[in-house]
Amino acid sequence: MELRFTTRASDSAWVDTVWTCASDRVAEMTSVATPCWGLVFWQRDGRAYASVSGPETGTGTAPVPEGATFVGIEFAVGTALRIVPTPALVNRGAELPDVTRHTFRLDGARWETPGPDDAEALVDRLVRAGAVVRDPLVAEVRRGDPPYASPRTVERRFRAATGLTQGAVRQIERAREAAALLAAGIPVAEAVVRLAYVDEPHLARALRRYVGRTARQLRAGDGGAIALDLGQRVTS
Repeated sequence: MELRFTTRASDSAWVDTVWTCASDRVAEMTSVATPCWGLVFWQRDGRAYASVSGPETGTGTAPVPEGATFVGIEFAVGTALRIVPTPALVNRGAELPDVTRHTFRLDGARWETPGPDDAEALVDRLVRAGAVVRDPLVAEVRRGDPPYASPRTVERRFRAATGLTQGAVRQIERAREAAALLAAGIPVAEAVVRLAYVDEPHLARALRRYVGRTARQLRAGDGGAIALDLGQRVTS
C-alpha cells in the first residue's frame, strides 16, 4: 500500500508549493500541520473533484480515496480567497461544486483545472481577477522586511490574514523542516541544533504535535501513509 507524494517549490510570490500524489490501496493517512491554505484537484474512477483546504494546526487522520490522483496548490502564507477569509478555513475545508474533468467553479467563475506544470498560470489568472488576494504587510513580514507598523498591528494583521499567530506558523514550519531532515537521515542531535530546538524532548513534542511521527519513525520510514513529501515512498 502506498501514498506517493512529490512536491516542488514555486517561483510565484503567491504560491508556497505545488504537489502531486497518487494513492494505491490506501484508506487513510496521517495529516500534517500546515500554515497554508490550498486548492486540491483529484480524479478517481473517471470523476473529477476539487476542494479548498485550510491551514491545519495539528496532526490527525484523514481518509484517502483509493486509486485517486491529485494535484494540489499550497498558497503562500498571507494570501486568501476573496470570498472566504483564511481564518474561516483553519482546520477545515470545503469541496467545490460543479466540477468537471477539465474545469471547476470558484468565486462565481469557471476556471480550467490545472496540471502540476501550469498551477502558477491558474494562480496568476485568479490574482488578476481578484479572486485571490493578500495583505501586503504580511507579505513584507514574511520576506523579512522591516515592518512599517507596530508589533501589535503586525500581529493583528497577521492573524486576520492567516488565522494563525506568527509564532504558530514558525513552529509548524520548523517541525515540517525537522521531519524532512530526519527522513533524510540527519541525526536527531544535529536536527535539534540546526533548527534551534531546546533539546531532543522539545523536538519530539513538536514532531508529535505537528507531524504525528517520532524521530525513529521518520528515519525508518515507518508509521504508514503521511501527507508529506519526505523524498521517499512511504509504505503502510
